[in-house]
Amino acid sequence: MSGVEDVRRDLEVEQSALDALVAPLARVDWDRATPSPGWTVSDQIGHLTYFDGTAALAITDPPAFADSADGLYTAALDASVDLDEYTLGPFRSLDVPGRLDAWRANRRRLGVAAATLTDARRVDWYGPSMGARSFLTARLMEAWAHGADIADAVGAVPEPSDRLRHIAQLGFITRGWSYTVRGETPPDGDVRVVLAAPSGGHWTFGPETAADTVTGPAEDFCLVVTQRRHLDDTALATGELGRHWLLRAQAFAGGPTDPPEPRRT
Repeated sequence: MSGVEDVRRDLEVEQSALDALVAPLARVDWDRATPSPGWTVSDQIGHLTYFDGTAALAITDPPAFADSADGLYTAALDASVDLDEYTLGPFRSLDVPGRLDAWRANRRRLGVAAATLTDARRVDWYGPSMGARSFLTARLMEAWAHGADIADAVGAVPEPSDRLRHIAQLGFITRGWSYTVRGETPPDGDVRVVLAAPSGGHWTFGPETAADTVTGPAEDFCLVVTQRRHLDDTALATGELGRHWLLRAQAFAGGPTDPPEPRRT
């Protein structure tokens, strides 16, 4: 199985796991606030719906994707445009069955498009183009991270899986990006990451000679690099260099954003 095919299959499983969480929710639950400021459970799924659709377009019709991206960039620069309404408005206008149908339809489109990718393919996206495997890993990360927000909102506790390895690796390799997006220079020294996998064993990233090491559950690491948890609300252990990184870790594209405030005092 190729690298991109491995991620593609895990992406579909992750999407199905989130579907199993949201499909039984009552209408009132779709309106629940989530940890993402201003976003409901419905908005979390609407976000995935919009960008799964543009991801499918990026694979199948790059010129049409470029036009779509230009529209989004223009909207983002227009002070009179509510960007959430731009991306979520059509989704918000649907009833709950319609929202599920729209999300599933765009997931299917993405799945069909993703099946055509090879490891050597690059895909245009918002910002630099991405290798096919990284592109699908980012979609998996999005599904899992927004699912974490939804689980928090409805009081669910999803079982972590070894699909987290994709997100953990992405979190590790974006250490430099976490500084670049803030206009900062990373401190000198490598950081090694040693994570306890959900199924047992450990996942290790980085050299043995690193100046610092991050250790702890893989799920906690993924929650931190996707900014779903503050470092101090996890069981991760590290020294000053690792902490300096994890307090600004950002495994996703876009402008710089900050992690949530600690939940515990």
